[in-house]
Amino acid sequence: MSRRRLTPEEVDLWRKVADSAHRMHPERSRHEEPKPKPKPIKPVRPRVPEFEVGSRAQTALPRNDLLPGISERVARQPLHMDKKVYGKMKRGKMLPEGKIDLHGMTQEQAHPALTGFIMRSFSEGKRLVLVVTGKGKSKPDDGPIPVRRGILKHHVPQWLAMPPLGAMVLQVAEAHVRHGGAGAYYVYLRRH
Repeated sequence: MSRRRLTPEEVDLWRKVADSAHRMHPERSRHEEPKPKPKPIKPVRPRVPEFEVGSRAQTALPRNDLLPGISERVARQPLHMDKKVYGKMKRGKMLPEGKIDLHGMTQEQAHPALTGFIMRSFSEGKRLVLVVTGKGKSKPDDGPIPVRRGILKHHVPQWLAMPPLGAMVLQVAEAHVRHGGAGAYYVYLRRH
């Protein structure tokens, strides 16, 4: 509903009524004509972008792999040894003083063999040893539950962190390509 404007006759009638009335506060100044009311401000609507069906759809399905790979987990471990020596070790400049190959072993065979090897190496005063686990066999992934590749590759860092080996091991890192790469670990032992 819009407001109509006053006609000139209505304005004259209003002035006569206003002149006959007594002011309540005579000290204030008198207005000759009524002030025009300000025009209401129209609200500005934000511009909504055009919508197309499927425009916000994800291009790739989210991955459900919550645990990073074993290589990433080993690489993220805090550094417990000298930074320069660690750099030389990772570049393959240091030669391992001992080596054990766990290829073809089951978990039941590999765990005691690894424990005995690390304990002997520690008692002999060796500092850097190489543990070869292999990368693991690739199997067809037919089941609903994904199976990680390389059982020993995943278990060896856990075994090295648990007692009794955890007290002897200072650092575990993935080996350089010339010493086995992703299929082997450098194990840096503490001083005896």
